[in-house]
Amino acid sequence: MKVLLIHAHYEPKSFTAAMRDQAIDTLTGCGHEVMVSDLYEMQFDPIAKKADFGSPKRADYIVYALEQRHGYETGTLAADIRQEVEKLLEADLLILSFPVFWFSVPAIMKGWIDRVLLSGLAYGGTRFYDRGGLVGKKALVAATIGSREHMFGSDAVHGSFEAMFSHLLRGTLGYVGMSVLPPFAAWHVPYVTDEERRCILSAYHDYLLSVDRLAPLKFPSLADFDDQMRRKISSDCSAAERTGERPALRDAS
Repeated sequence: MKVLLIHAHYEPKSFTAAMRDQAIDTLTGCGHEVMVSDLYEMQFDPIAKKADFGSPKRADYIVYALEQRHGYETGTLAADIRQEVEKLLEADLLILSFPVFWFSVPAIMKGWIDRVLLSGLAYGGTRFYDRGGLVGKKALVAATIGSREHMFGSDAVHGSFEAMFSHLLRGTLGYVGMSVLPPFAAWHVPYVTDEERRCILSAYHDYLLSVDRLAPLKFPSLADFDDQMRRKISSDCSAAERTGERPALRDAS
C-alpha cells in the first residue's frame, strides 16, 4: 500500500511530529511505502490565487473551480499543485496529521485541500460521496488537541469529535469519495507527561496496524437519491405517505 501523509506543524519537536514519525515507522515496518508532504518545511503556499493557472481559460474573470478543471486537463497548473496531485493519485491511503486550530485544521493544511483536491478530478457535478473522483482510496485524520477526552461525546460540552470535524471527514474526504476511517485524537497533549505521550504513541501504533480492518464512517450513497438529490422513497412507504397511513406489516411466518 502507498501512503501519503500530509504533516502540518511548524515545530519539528512537536508531538504532531512524533506522531508523523510513529506513522512512518509503523507503516514502513509493515511493508507499506510512505510519502510525506511536510507543509511547513516545504513552505507550501496555502493561498488559492490566479497564479495557480499558467494558461487560464478565462483570464479576465477567474472561477477557481472551473480553472482547476482546465488547468488539470491542459497540464498548466502551478508546479507545486501538480506535484501534490501526483502524490495523491499514487496513494492508496491519505493521512492528514495536524494540531487542532479552532475546531479545524491549520490554515496551511486548508490551503493544501483548497489547491490540491481539484474540481474535475476529485469532484464535480454529481461526482461526490460514493461517486466521487477518489473512490477506492482511504483517508484518516490524526489530530493533536489540547482538550481532554471527556469534553467530547454526545452529552459533552463540545459534542462528538466526529461532529466537530464533519466539515473535514464528510464535507471534504467523504465528499470526494474516499473511505474515511474513524479519526485518531491525541488528547490534552500540551499538558500530559512523557509517559502519557508514550502511551498515546503506542495507541496510535496499534490504530495504524488496524487500518485494513477498521470500518469506515457512513456517508450517503447517491443510489438512494433521485436526480434532484431527494431521498428515494420505497413503494411501500410512498403509498403510506400519500394516505398518511402506516404500511401494513408483512406476515413474517
